[in-house]
Order: sequence, then structure tokens, then C-alpha cells
Amino acid sequence: MNLFSEIRALVVAQLNALQADGLLPEGLDFVNVAVEPPRDAAHGDMATNAAMVLAKPAKMKPRDIADALAAKLAEDARIQTAEVAGPGFLNLRLAPVLWQDLVAAVLKSGADFGRSDMGQGKRVNVEYVSANPTGPLHVGHTRGAVFGDALAALLDFSGYDVTREYYINDGGAQVDVLARSVYLRYLEAHGQDVAFEDGTYPGDYLIPVGKALKDKVGDAYVGQDETVWLAEVRAFATEKMMGLIREDLAQLNISMDKFFSEKSLYGTGLIEGAIQSLESKGLIYEGVLEPPKGKKPEDWEPREQTLFKSTEHGDDVDRPVKKSDGSWTYFAPDIAYHYDKVQRGYDELIDVFGADHGGYVKRMKAAVSALSGGTVPLDIKLTQLVKLYKNGEPFKMSKRAGTFVTLRDVVDQVGADVTRFVMLTRKNDAPLDFDFDKVLEQSKDNPVFYVQYAHARVCSAVKKAEEAGIDVSDAALNGADLSLLADPAEWAVAKKLAEWPRLVEIAGRTHEPHRVAFYLYELAGDLHSLYHAGKDNAELRFVQEDNAAVTQAKIALARAVAIVISAGLGILGVTPAQEMR
Repeated sequence: MNLFSEIRALVVAQLNALQADGLLPEGLDFVNVAVEPPRDAAHGDMATNAAMVLAKPAKMKPRDIADALAAKLAEDARIQTAEVAGPGFLNLRLAPVLWQDLVAAVLKSGADFGRSDMGQGKRVNVEYVSANPTGPLHVGHTRGAVFGDALAALLDFSGYDVTREYYINDGGAQVDVLARSVYLRYLEAHGQDVAFEDGTYPGDYLIPVGKALKDKVGDAYVGQDETVWLAEVRAFATEKMMGLIREDLAQLNISMDKFFSEKSLYGTGLIEGAIQSLESKGLIYEGVLEPPKGKKPEDWEPREQTLFKSTEHGDDVDRPVKKSDGSWTYFAPDIAYHYDKVQRGYDELIDVFGADHGGYVKRMKAAVSALSGGTVPLDIKLTQLVKLYKNGEPFKMSKRAGTFVTLRDVVDQVGADVTRFVMLTRKNDAPLDFDFDKVLEQSKDNPVFYVQYAHARVCSAVKKAEEAGIDVSDAALNGADLSLLADPAEWAVAKKLAEWPRLVEIAGRTHEPHRVAFYLYELAGDLHSLYHAGKDNAELRFVQEDNAAVTQAKIALARAVAIVISAGLGILGVTPAQEMR
């Protein structure tokens, strides 16, 4: 049940009726007619912009359209009042029975309330994390991992067929550096003193990998030139690191549907095939790029390269795909990887990148546009940096990692649920401060606690009603007399519940799962306000021990809130609390 969609359908039906009556001209497009929550709740339950957006094409005054539409809407039993405000905005108050029906709908639908068919089963690929397999995941990866996972869950809830994918960057020079670093730990495991030169990875996490390599090959590589062992150690180290990364992701309850190896693109014709596809479209040529904007680097010299006409698909400059020495650029395998995605038949692609990849957005979008003939949209979401604090000071680096704070450092401090929720309390492209002390505070200022406490408070009310001998089973609540919910404070909670299906569609359409976290905080606030109002007004208390019927109605409302909070937390990947300690 999407009450906003239902009332919008009513508005459109009455606009059609005005056309039939000759009060509006024919041929108007109602696509931009919206029904939304009013900016000020005192103005009504919903508001429509119909008169404002139709005035110009109808060649009428907005107020005249609004007056005629208000009269039509007032004829419907669902509309209590329709009032024109300002130049032509229309504020609506709905009949109280709709809020009662809304609560019943939540109870009936359960966890599926708000689930949308917006996606219509379209296949969408969400690629996220995709960290180099050179060490454990750090806090920056954590934000991208949580964001990508919540976005995938949101899209699934919105009716899409979602694939969660990790791109393993195992084809570049950094994997050779990993192999050399593991080799040093391997020698160390044989009792040798080693020194980590600049560019190698000194973190303690490679100590067990070096020992594992020793267990596998003994002393076979000791004293050998790297031409003997590099390829084998690279494969061994990559496998071990990906095992570590999978364990890190499991700490956050993240499970990927597919891992795609960059290395699989080389020597298989996949890169050549992708470039050939672009060449067949006349988008590959030999040329010389202009020097970088600004001051020309001293070592820059014009060189002929194989270039992709990315400017024909929205990029600022054309991009090289093959160097003058005939080797592929870093961009070439990325083109091939996305070509593979397009060929797999996805209707939409989403990439989650760190903020340092901002310069890659236009070229990647241009490539997908060219490869798919403009039929497969690519949305790239950038996640900004996370700053960690503890005891008012920046959080110290991890000794185990050597140079950064790991995902496990964070989860060990506060747990997976808190980590996930906090990572979604800001929009992905906004910087995030993560204060270990504040995220564990039990206060309204801590959104994690505030939302979890609302769910636990409902569980407590249900338990109290049961202890009073009142039947608050699902069957009893589904049969409750919801007309007993007659106080405006109770309707306010129901009105916030009504926004959930609309919120899901907006968040799914904009690829913004943080909206779910914001909504849950607001819903929790309405539940807490109703609870506190019961301290002064006994009639608002959830449990009326001398009146089973009233208690069932009030618990039905509270349970509806818990259902939506649980569904929202499910999208965020957070387990709802049954009680707070």
C-alpha cells in the first residue's frame, strides 16, 4: 500500500474529470504532477503541485486550476479537506480511517510493506569494494563496502534482480609487489633477516602468508632468482589475500555473488575484443594527445598512441588505450571488464569507487555508453573519506596493517551493526567523521542507539501487554479495532509510516541508501514522542491493562513501527535490537 501513489492517482483522475467537464484543456501531460508530504505538517497531510505545473501549458492561472481541483477532490470520501494556499498549492487532509487502514496494511504485509516493483525485474550489477588484493580492507574500503551492500539490498527491495560483484585487481604491478613482499616473509620464516624497501608491504598480516608458503614449498625458493618464483608466489599470495578479504567482508555480513579476476582478461582475447568493438564503431584511432592542462611537465613529450574517442560520449578528452610501446594502459582492461558486463545482459551498471577515482568517472561512463550503444546506463557512486576519532583524538594506525586502520579494527571496537549504520548516516559523497565514543553513546544524538531503542521499546511494550494477560499475537493484532486509534499523536506516527513506500522508491531511484537511515531516525523519533506523551496522558500509553481492545489497537500501531524499522534496518544490513542493555 503506497498511500501517496493512491492519492496521486486520485488527483490525476480528477484532473481528467476536469478535462471531461471542459474546465481544463485536453492534451495536458500529468507526468510532473506530484503528491508529497507538506513542508510544514501543520498545513495538512499531503500537498500537490498540480495547479502550479499545469498552469503554463493550460494557459490558466494556477489558483483557478487549484480551486477547481480542490472542489473535485473534496467529493472523495478519502479527502477530509482540500485547501488552496498561496498562488496555487493544494494542501490535503485525509480522512482518519486512512491512517487506521495504513496500520492494518503494514501488519498484513509484514516485512514486505513498502517493497516496490519499480525495478520490474531489471538486471542490475552493483560492483563494490574491489580493493587491490594486497592487504586487509581498511576503513575507506569499509565505507564503500557498506554503501554498496546497502544499495544492492535497497535495489532488491525495489524490485530489481541484483548481482553483487567484486573486481579483483590482480593483473597490475601491485600484485608483483605483493609477491615480493610475501617472498621476504617467506625468507623470514626460514630464519633470515629481511628489510622491507620502499614500495613493499611491511604489514604483519603477511607473516602467516610467508609461513604458509614455506609449509607449501619448503626451501625450494630460498636463494632463487625471482624469475623462478614470482609467478607462483603471486598466485599464491593473491589467493591468500582474497581469502583474508572474504573474511573481512564476512565480519560485516557481506557476501558477494561474483568475484571477477582482472587477470582473466589478459591473454584471452577479451581486451582485444572490447577494443575491436569500439574500433568497429569508428571510436579508435592513432593520435597524439595534448599535454596536461596547466604547466607542461618537463618529461612530457608527444607520443603517438592508440586512443578512444571518449569525447564523442561525454568525456573531456580522448583517452589512450594502448601505449606507444604497444602495451595496454590501465584503462584498457577496465573497458574490457565493463564490456563483459554489458555482454552478460545487465540492464544497468553501478560502480562504487573511492573518492580518489573521481577523475575516472567520465571516461568509464563514456566507455560503457559506447560499448552498449547508449542502452546500458552506468552510475558511478564515489564514497568520501572517513575520519576516525577516539577519546577526542584521531584513531591510531593499526600495527598489524602497518600503515592504515583496518576494517577489523573498526568492527572489533563497535561491532558490525554500529559500523554499518554509522557508515550510512551521511550521503556517500560527503566526508564522514566516525567517533568511536559517540557511536556507542546511549542518547538521541546517536542515531544507531535511537533507532534500535525504538525497536526495543516496541518489543518491551508487547512483552508488558502479554504479562498483563492481553492477547497481542499477530492474529489478535490483525483483528484489532483500529478505530480506537483516534488521537492526532497516534495519527502522526501512522503518517510517518505512510511515507515508507514512497521513501523506498525515491532512495532506489536515486541510488541513495542513506535516505533509509535518515527516515528510520525520524520514524524512531515519532515513536519515542508518542511514548513520552503517554507519561503525561495515560490514554496514550501503549498498554491499558484494564482495556484489552484499546491495548491491541495501540500495540498494533507500535508493531507496525517495529515492522518498518526492521525492514529498513534489513536494507542497511543491521540486526534490529530486541532489548537494550
